[in-house]
Amino acid sequence: MDEIWLTLRLLLLLGVANGSPIIAKRLLGRRWDIPLDGGLPFVDGRPLLGPGKTVRGVIAAIVATAFAAWALGITPLIGATIGAVSMAGDALASFTKRRLGVAPSGRAIGLDQVPEALLPLLVVQGALDLSVAQILGITAAFFALELPFARLAYRLGLRDRPY
Repeated sequence: MDEIWLTLRLLLLLGVANGSPIIAKRLLGRRWDIPLDGGLPFVDGRPLLGPGKTVRGVIAAIVATAFAAWALGITPLIGATIGAVSMAGDALASFTKRRLGVAPSGRAIGLDQVPEALLPLLVVQGALDLSVAQILGITAAFFALELPFARLAYRLGLRDRPY
């Protein structure tokens, strides 16, 4: 039962980490909308990350995930780590998508979900005594749940696109 409870809490924290930048965008509009890449292109001429990856989003993910972790009985430091590394995974996915020619906010199934779930779980694996099976299971569950939740967020007016 403890393993199931931990799995559910980690799924929720991953959801908070990935949803809080979207909510922050809706609440704050253009305020603190500073691109992580400074708008700089990579050597291939394409954006390094794109305009959707912002300082505001990273801060929102770290703070919200730390608070959610505390509320769920996990240390805020673990929560902040999950938020930060999830955003690093998201940035890595954006960097990769730009190299592949996928437009900012373009869809890439798998690449849009796996790094932002897998990387933070690997980083907190030792602190939470997670097995490889748990990490893979949570990542698979996040992958399966992300698209339905993205569509729901779109219907609620939180997202610009249904994915």
